[in-house]
Amino acid sequence: MMMYYVIIGFFTLVGWLISNRLKSKFNRYAKMGVSSGKSGAEVAHDMLKHYGINDVKIVQGQGMLTDHYNPTNKTISLSPDVYQGRHVSAAAVAAHECGHAVQHATAYRWLTMRSKLVPAVQISSRMQQFLFMGFMFGAAALGAGAANWLMLALVITFGITALFTLITLPVEFDASRRALVWLDESGSTHGAEYDGAKDALWWAAMTYVASALSALVMFLYFLMRYMGSND
Repeated sequence: MMMYYVIIGFFTLVGWLISNRLKSKFNRYAKMGVSSGKSGAEVAHDMLKHYGINDVKIVQGQGMLTDHYNPTNKTISLSPDVYQGRHVSAAAVAAHECGHAVQHATAYRWLTMRSKLVPAVQISSRMQQFLFMGFMFGAAALGAGAANWLMLALVITFGITALFTLITLPVEFDASRRALVWLDESGSTHGAEYDGAKDALWWAAMTYVASALSALVMFLYFLMRYMGSND
């Protein structure tokens, strides 16, 4: 199982590097004001209004880069610096989260697919650690047959996780695309401001790319081990 730890270690490092880069970009563009003078909350309000979305609530959350859209209660939660900030980072993040609200309002198929997978992913995530521990420490005692069943269960749960992260990619990229189009066409950002928003959102998207690659590699690893055990 050494390869398992190598994979985990590698993608943990990659994720850490990308996360640090994203924080660096956010801090950099947080120092660049927007000529419109709008706060993140105001940008979100204006974008929702533009698309005729009146049933989504904008609230201030906690922490840094914890911004998200909750389709269950139709709430956009913006971290304090985004909610109150009048800078490029705040405008980019707020518009991105509104992009998800627009997706929801227009029944964007990839968002719909991702939402339907949430219950399965939650169950799979809870099962994975127990299945892995069972395979690591109980396979020898249970015998080859039981070990194969545990491995198959790992393949299925990691497969569900990988599918979810892959479906997440078009959802996130599309939300950023919608955000950038609106920021440009509405005049909320201009010139270097727009370029900064685009750069910040690109790095945010890279966190999802790294997560998807990690999940896919883990799925393929367990799949190949399962197939090898049945040769």
